[in-house]
Amino acid sequence: MNVSLTPELDKLVKMKVESGLYNSSSEVVREALRLLKSRDDLNESRIYALKSDIQKGVSSLDDGMGVQMTEELFNSIKKSGRQKLKAGNIQG
Repeated sequence: MNVSLTPELDKLVKMKVESGLYNSSSEVVREALRLLKSRDDLNESRIYALKSDIQKGVSSLDDGMGVQMTEELFNSIKKSGRQKLKAGNIQG
């Protein structure tokens, strides 16, 4: 396999090898690919969880458990979200 890197990425790979953390550029690339796979797996897991939550919501609406959205309720939810965001209680 032949891989072409931008000059910036090539420099980064060389710096990682020169730091002594890796023995070769191949090790750096393998580690990068492992991290990419890990990120992709995490994203897939999050998407699955989101789809599951959406389905639970749809099922609860089908069961008549919905709540009428009013301007007051909307503003309350928005205020609560902003407070959580300001306090750092929202995970991304």
